[in-house]
Amino acid sequence: MDTADWDEKYRSTDHLWSVTPNLFVADRLANMTPGRGLDVASGEGRNSIWLAERGWAMTAVDFSEVASGRGAAQSDLVRFVVANVLEWEPDDRYDLVLVAYLHLMPPDLEKVIRTSREWLAPGGELFLIGHDVSNLEDGYGGPRVPELLWSVPDLLNWLEGLTVIEAQVVRRPVETEEGRMFARDALVRVRARYGDD
Repeated sequence: MDTADWDEKYRSTDHLWSVTPNLFVADRLANMTPGRGLDVASGEGRNSIWLAERGWAMTAVDFSEVASGRGAAQSDLVRFVVANVLEWEPDDRYDLVLVAYLHLMPPDLEKVIRTSREWLAPGGELFLIGHDVSNLEDGYGGPRVPELLWSVPDLLNWLEGLTVIEAQVVRRPVETEEGRMFARDALVRVRARYGDD
């Protein structure tokens, strides 16, 4: 899907995603000392807004003008940038870089993940959460194209040299008309070493 497709998808509903932060973002980052944060492919900015309300200086980047505009209308605490994360370059380094549910073909995803590690300040954390490849058979929701799903081993391979904080497949409850279902997500958190360039 291109920018126009995503703009139309966002226009089709009041909120394409939940207005609350991702379960694991809220759980893992609630007590982290605020600093400079970057939300990559931020959508409507639910995670960025939540973090900004907790003292983070957040920049949210997404290539959908509709999604970014909707986020900016909700909060003036976040700097929203309309840009393609495959081409965008920041003018700062960050204490937290968040990549949540960015599902691209493997070469593009690898490029974003490898590039995003370069955006970390010394000691900064890269927080990755996305639909795991096992979700196709054993989970709920998410893309139905295997190539678009994440793999913890692949992510760790692209992040070699960083300190691993957490790397696992987690179950996320999803309320549906048929009752509670569970999605399976890849969750990887790594930290840049102090003194890294």
